[in-house]
Amino acid sequence: MTAQQLFERALQEHQAGRLAEAEMLYRQVLAIHPESPEVHYNLGNLLNARGQAAQAVDAFSRAVRSKPDYAEAHNNLGMALAGLGRHEEAIAAYRRALEYRPNQPVIHNNLGIALKERGQFDEAIAVYRRALELKPDYAQACYNLGNALGGSGRCDEAIAAYERALVMKPDLAEAHNNLGNMLDERGRLDEAIAALHRALGCRPDYAEARNNLGNALWHRGQREEAMASYREAIRLKPDYALAWNNLGNAFREQGRLDEAAAIFRRLLEVKPTDADARNNLGNVLVDQGRLDEALASYRGALQIRPAWAQVHSNVVYALHLRLDGDDGALVEEQRRWNRQFSEPLRQSVLPHANDRNPQRRLRIGYVSPDFRSHAVAFFLAPLLEAHDHGAYEIHCYSDVRRSDAVTEWLRRSVDAWHDVRTLPDAALAERVRNDGIDILVDLAMHTAHNRLLTFARQPAPVQVSWLAYPGSTGMESIGYRLTDAHIDPAGQDTGALGGEAIRLPEAWCCYAPVEEFPPVAPLPAEQSGAVTFGSLNQFSKIHEGLMRCWLQLLNAVPGSRLLMICPAGETMERVRGLFTGNGIAPERLELIVPCDWPDYSRLFQRIDVALDSYPCNGMTTTCHSLWMGVPVVTRMGPQAVSRAGSSLLRIVGLLEFVVESEVEYIRVAAEWAGNLPRLAALRQRLRAQMAASPLMDAPRFARNFEAACRTMWRRWCAQRP
Repeated sequence: MTAQQLFERALQEHQAGRLAEAEMLYRQVLAIHPESPEVHYNLGNLLNARGQAAQAVDAFSRAVRSKPDYAEAHNNLGMALAGLGRHEEAIAAYRRALEYRPNQPVIHNNLGIALKERGQFDEAIAVYRRALELKPDYAQACYNLGNALGGSGRCDEAIAAYERALVMKPDLAEAHNNLGNMLDERGRLDEAIAALHRALGCRPDYAEARNNLGNALWHRGQREEAMASYREAIRLKPDYALAWNNLGNAFREQGRLDEAAAIFRRLLEVKPTDADARNNLGNVLVDQGRLDEALASYRGALQIRPAWAQVHSNVVYALHLRLDGDDGALVEEQRRWNRQFSEPLRQSVLPHANDRNPQRRLRIGYVSPDFRSHAVAFFLAPLLEAHDHGAYEIHCYSDVRRSDAVTEWLRRSVDAWHDVRTLPDAALAERVRNDGIDILVDLAMHTAHNRLLTFARQPAPVQVSWLAYPGSTGMESIGYRLTDAHIDPAGQDTGALGGEAIRLPEAWCCYAPVEEFPPVAPLPAEQSGAVTFGSLNQFSKIHEGLMRCWLQLLNAVPGSRLLMICPAGETMERVRGLFTGNGIAPERLELIVPCDWPDYSRLFQRIDVALDSYPCNGMTTTCHSLWMGVPVVTRMGPQAVSRAGSSLLRIVGLLEFVVESEVEYIRVAAEWAGNLPRLAALRQRLRAQMAASPLMDAPRFARNFEAACRTMWRRWCAQRP
């Protein structure tokens, strides 16, 4: 049999799906004609179809060496390289194919896919548009165009591309699915759910669409339906890690922490290298107050995915919660974060063209994922409302997923509002730079969903951290941090790294009750005859050492009770066991699961004296407590986060509630519990006393804040360009 006959026979076997026989025949032909490009090309196709991408790369490479203008072989070489994750080489192969076949839409489409995988969204978009010019009814290219537009944060254009693709090919399940995701991102939930149902109509076993339907249902508040959808996705695809993680996070958001932890641990038994599960488990462990275990889980995630900035931030924030007088570990972690994520981006920072007029109207931009019913709003709303808009143009860059009434309140207080949730960090930095922002304020620091990688790109000449918590991000690119003389006493090293301390007069924040509060109630102890101590702080700030301090307080005040927020399940049983096992009768301890605002705010009416957390003091909780007439005993420590309570109480005029040791903490709380008339009188006047203090004088605070901004701006103006 001649070589040509062997080749024809091989093609027949290949087309019939008898791949082993076809490969044997191809190799027989190559033994006769070892440089035949057509044989190498077809052998490459066979190997790639069989999942042997590395061998396919070798075959296609031989084909193009023998025939450099073999466009199809260059294209398929690109596909094999892409399958191996070698996208840069794949891009080069596709570009060579287009040198010989410049009007081939399929090659343009493949090039676009590789460019998108490399994060080169703008180039990918241009390539897809070229494919559609060459073939206007090319549904797959239009679908891929939607993916690239979505990846670059251009959601509305992505939606239009998916809709156009579905006109061309109505049964393209992937386009229905991604359209549903994008509509979900835009908050168009009914349309999103309809699109995802259409995807499932095209492909009933489409696990990814079932999972995404769960997301949209969750965002619409249909929790049970959402969790059922996640479970169905898992049934369809038992190793579907994303659905497992979504189900676990759904349990966590409902406060069902034991069930959430069980889901993540079950997933890790099957997929020990799932970094998302380790991070999510870490979040649950923080909620349960198991900080050492949480840190171990976060570090496990980082071993799998070392370049995950948000998990590094989770480590930094968790270290704030467990400070024990030595902040060396925190400082080193912040340095590590800065070295790995911020410093590499400094080389790409461009000069700023902002007008260096020290007196002109300045543009201040605030960046946050928490422009909503969130702790941040109680402090940001009064500032935004009191800003001098004649001297300052105020911009907000909102990374909020679901806006609410507070979002709209904040939006009405500013000059420009930018929804940037779908923008990658680089694109957000470009937006800020194009908007000509002079001073950019980070309100999230190392908390969840922060945009520190935007700040690392230095899009504004002056960058400041403020409000998320007292302290520093540790980033050199954020040159300043706003604080006050109580949180950061002059001449005292509080362990902060990065960012020069700008001390605001009086206090570093201003408070306003942006949610509806109930009236101040009579002193509960006058009704019950027993004093109720209370802690409504996040349980992540509560640790065994602090609870043992509270044990001593309960023993020092006979008949007193303790009311505290505590997650249900194993955590609650652990806390209950600690108190009852040390002689506290069960009826003296009331553990309340985290609850929604109306129920939460009424809990303050049942507390006589509030107990602050330590070493990480409360901020918002302390202000809520004072507004409800409940004084707070706070312990001051060496770090910034352990001086927040001191700052707040001093400015309201409650210095007698600020202590520096555990012994004093117990003594002061017990003394106030022993003088009910004095405590009742303070309760009745405290709301008015707080309202009259600088803590709630928004215009006064705004002028102080703006003066600090002007000082920072003048410094930049004085620097040599």
